Amino acid sequence: MAFASNPLSLSVTEPAFEAWLRETGYLEILDDRAASADPSPPSSFPSPSSSSSTAVPDAPLRPRTSAPAAGRGGLAARAFSSMRTLASLFTLNPFAKLTPEDLSVGTPSWTLEFIGAAGSYSWPAGSAQARMRVQENVRRYARNYALLSVIVFACTLYKMPVSLLGLIACLVLWEFVRFCGDKWQLEERCPGLRQAFVHIAQLATAVVLYMCNLQLAIAYTVGVSYAVLIFHAFLRKLTPRRIPGANQHGRFLQRR
Repeated sequence: MAFASNPLSLSVTEPAFEAWLRETGYLEILDDRAASADPSPPSSFPSPSSSSSTAVPDAPLRPRTSAPAAGRGGLAARAFSSMRTLASLFTLNPFAKLTPEDLSVGTPSWTLEFIGAAGSYSWPAGSAQARMRVQENVRRYARNYALLSVIVFACTLYKMPVSLLGLIACLVLWEFVRFCGDKWQLEERCPGLRQAFVHIAQLATAVVLYMCNLQLAIAYTVGVSYAVLIFHAFLRKLTPRRIPGANQHGRFLQRR
């Protein structure tokens, strides 16, 4: 049976369709079903009841070492599937669907939503589920990840006091340039001199940051923050959001 083409099906854009899935909770349902689906390899040996009724008396016996071999084959297949799912992290862009609106919303709860319970984590069933988890969790917990990056950077500067002093010196230098420009009104009176001050400040900033190894602190912060982001979003299940007023709406439906 062939269905006629429906032009209305082309009017829904992908962002609108994803927003509908997110609001109705279907993303959580898809993730939960994919995580609960654990296909196990079929057994190569029949049950004793069936083997007794269909066994041939003169058939040669199979070696007993085939059962451990089949078990090792299943473990190897699962290990290969897990490694392939983990390798898919290096090919996806976790910020592909991140929008400015995701950064303007309130910060989710650290204990109830971001960390969650022990059952809120599981290994994805495949690369498609891993991609869906990572991109959706980055959108949900974007402010949490940003705050974690700031904390990691602060801890890195605490362990590297020379870099911290260099950063403070650069901030003081630029504040001095701004103060001189406002006091003497260099932008209106002598813009060329102001540009010279700015170039000198830029050169001094580059030298100070290089001498105090601030680039190492930034690289360490980026690496640790990205690793925490990618593995948390990879293992974190898509749980329903706690929307304010949802309990009142549910009570209203129960009354009706």
